[in-house]
Amino acid sequence: MEFYQSTVVHTATEPLAVASGLAASGLFDTYVVYESPDAWSVAGGVAAEVVLKPRSVRCTKYGVTTERPWEGDPLAQVRAFLDDLDLADWRAYGWSAFELAYAVAGRPVDNDVLLHLVVPRTEVRLTGKAAHVRGLDAEEIAAVKKFVVELESEPDIVVRPVSVDLEVGAEDYRAAVGDVVDRIRAGELQKAVVSRAVPAPADVDFPASYVVGRRANTPARSYLLNMGGLQALGFSPETVVEVGIDGRVSSQPLAGTRALTGDPEEDRRLRERLLADPKELHEHAISVKVAVDELAGPCKPETVVVEEYMVVKERGSVQHLASRVVGRMPEGASPWDAFAAVFPAVTASGVPKHAAYESICAHEPTERGLYAGTVMTVARDGSMDAALALRSVFRRGGATWLRAGAGIVEHSVPERELEETREKLRCVADRLVARATGTGGDDATCAA
Repeated sequence: MEFYQSTVVHTATEPLAVASGLAASGLFDTYVVYESPDAWSVAGGVAAEVVLKPRSVRCTKYGVTTERPWEGDPLAQVRAFLDDLDLADWRAYGWSAFELAYAVAGRPVDNDVLLHLVVPRTEVRLTGKAAHVRGLDAEEIAAVKKFVVELESEPDIVVRPVSVDLEVGAEDYRAAVGDVVDRIRAGELQKAVVSRAVPAPADVDFPASYVVGRRANTPARSYLLNMGGLQALGFSPETVVEVGIDGRVSSQPLAGTRALTGDPEEDRRLRERLLADPKELHEHAISVKVAVDELAGPCKPETVVVEEYMVVKERGSVQHLASRVVGRMPEGASPWDAFAAVFPAVTASGVPKHAAYESICAHEPTERGLYAGTVMTVARDGSMDAALALRSVFRRGGATWLRAGAGIVEHSVPERELEETREKLRCVADRLVARATGTGGDDATCAA
């Protein structure tokens, strides 16, 4: 059994600055920054890695990489790999693509990667004024300690705004909404979440944009990552699933949206309209019903309850109707059982999910990938935290883009659903920062 070496570094610098600074420092080719309610975490480097593809799974541990075909349950491959790790108290970080759901359902999948998790070589947990550093390489631990100690104050960020055209694809989106409404009225489904992508300039500085965006947003979780040629930053409005070491499971569906304008009186008026809108209330109610039904699978049925119902949560440039469904799994159950039951989030797919997939595939010309999938952590102790990957910016293969969708139900109006995508896109689009001219930095080494 291999063990991490641990140390604690005291710092007066805020966790956001330390986490983003480590990401931009060049210390790690692969990293994930993940903000949860109790800590900010930075996972750097690769001690072990699993990459699930549509037809194969690639595993790396003890410096050896193997790739083999898989069949059956794709998540069984991931679970088996993690269960076999000979590393004490490991915690894995990474992401899952929306199309992982298609693979589980037996649908054709074109994605290069469906799920990518790493167990880091070095991990930093930031709580209060302490940085808890643990790692497998003494020199890397020393370099991290040195960086944290020398980061005495928050680095200045010169805000160079980036312009994003939120009207790209608007007409096609209106048409898509109209078609989905027709399908719903024909009885094919009850709800579908259809999204649209808009391009962003290539010179976005991801760590700087993460800092600026986080200060303007109030997410349930936030993240910044660079893994296998994919970069992303985001401010997740909800969790898909949270699993505690005691087997308590929680899911947080958000459905129903109005803008946040910054004017208290106007925001109050919009909130009241949200709480009185039959379309929004219906959309939310059916999402909560699905969450209850899904958690009744891995949990003891009598433990599944709606702990919080239809409250308003503010998330950056928008406000949502939010609920929380909880339950408790039997002893010995795996967090992957809970993940499989609720993924993908009903609030980013539809009702019923398989019928919603048809509408999504019909109206979205490109794969979603990480969008509407999850950024997640899972640990040896049985805990898991998976954030819904929305309100994000992505970069891969030289392209940079944002994406947003809206829940379409029978009474949806195309122009209103289009406006909802604009409201959500502004959570990120209005906070993007351009990289300084002549500097490479994080982006120069990560774009692929």
